[in-house]
Amino acid sequence: MAVFHVDLDNTLIYSYKHNIGPKKRCVEIYQGREISFITERTYELLQKVREKALLVPTTTRTREQYERVRLGVGELPFALVCNGGVLLENGRRDEKWHARSRQLAKACGRQLKDAAALLEKAPDRELEVRFIEEMFVFTKCKNPLQAAEALRKSLDVRTVDVLCNGTKVYVVPKSLRKGKAVERFREYKGAGRVLAAGDSEFDVTMLEAADCAAAPQALKKAFALPGHVVGMPGDGAFAEKTLEWALHILG
Repeated sequence: MAVFHVDLDNTLIYSYKHNIGPKKRCVEIYQGREISFITERTYELLQKVREKALLVPTTTRTREQYERVRLGVGELPFALVCNGGVLLENGRRDEKWHARSRQLAKACGRQLKDAAALLEKAPDRELEVRFIEEMFVFTKCKNPLQAAEALRKSLDVRTVDVLCNGTKVYVVPKSLRKGKAVERFREYKGAGRVLAAGDSEFDVTMLEAADCAAAPQALKKAFALPGHVVGMPGDGAFAEKTLEWALHILG
């Protein structure tokens, strides 16, 4: 069976801050508030895609954050969370996968420790510095681009990526990129055709590692993504267009 690695936030689901139209359904509740949604059309298409491919959410979200999401299309047997560092199978963490991920991260231990120390001193930091699953560093800053630039000047960027998403700042070992997770999962499942969809810099290596992929046109252009990556509208319609594309590819 084909495997479809799909990012969640702004690829499949959208926060309450995005206008995706009136025909939508809530897929995430946090502290009693409805915070993430999918369109009704996305919901319909997801059910069809599940019949043709193994759908694997592949997200930088932590396990706890991922488990808040309820797409409503039945339990998905696999998910890759923590940027692919953690594999969930039927809701349980695969310990061998996790051990290997921690081993890969350990090689960047000094860089991650230095990153955490630098972020602790950041004057505009808005959140405690978190060392997620002992694999990557995360926090929030008022000026994330400025914080990221300072990190890049101090760290060995040959071994770690410094990434931003809104006010969030991440330092992630290159060995734990999403593309690496796709390669590991392909070997783990002996997968045939691999599809992928994502909307941000976090997803670039995943898109490159797939046999065919979809991304917003702006991302494709910004990173000069190869020909097997199809450019799509990068707004609330991205999820629907991407799932329609996947169904066409899957036949």
